[in-house]
Amino acid sequence: MTFQARARLLDREDIERVMKRMSHEILERNKGSADLALVGVRTRGVFLAQRLARTIEGIEGSNVPVGALDVSFYRDDVAMRRSASVGVTEIGFDINDKVVILVDDVLYTGRTTRAAMDALVDFGRPMVVQLAVLVDRGHRELPIRADYVGKNIPTSGNEKVKVSLAEVDGVDAVEIGEEPE
Repeated sequence: MTFQARARLLDREDIERVMKRMSHEILERNKGSADLALVGVRTRGVFLAQRLARTIEGIEGSNVPVGALDVSFYRDDVAMRRSASVGVTEIGFDINDKVVILVDDVLYTGRTTRAAMDALVDFGRPMVVQLAVLVDRGHRELPIRADYVGKNIPTSGNEKVKVSLAEVDGVDAVEIGEEPE
């Protein structure tokens, strides 16, 4: 299946602007960067978390630890998935009593976020878990809401949102379209 884009909703400059705004919102809500940690959901959430950390460092002058979380085995549909491509979880810092911000590219049904929260508690007990997403496309199946949203993109059930990041795809873009059957 190849994705057929109908429209580009965000380009490199838009994504950069969104990341700056989200960084400021994170700092404002948490009164600075003390006790903050960012954990990106593999794959693109990790790169977004790294970008947020760099932006926060530029604003505050302090480093925020960044981790990577693979949720493959925590998903409630793991038995139904054709291939479970498993990535590495790397959280090289203590999350106990930290404000952990889970970072993902797209929030859709909420099932990936639920799996991420389940996986996260295997590493400790954060003081607070917040959610930052580049795109919220609606259609929640679980009562999950993002604390920080780059862009709300209302979609129909048959539309797809594709996030491309330079670190993975060679370009920064958010597109909406279809995947032919």
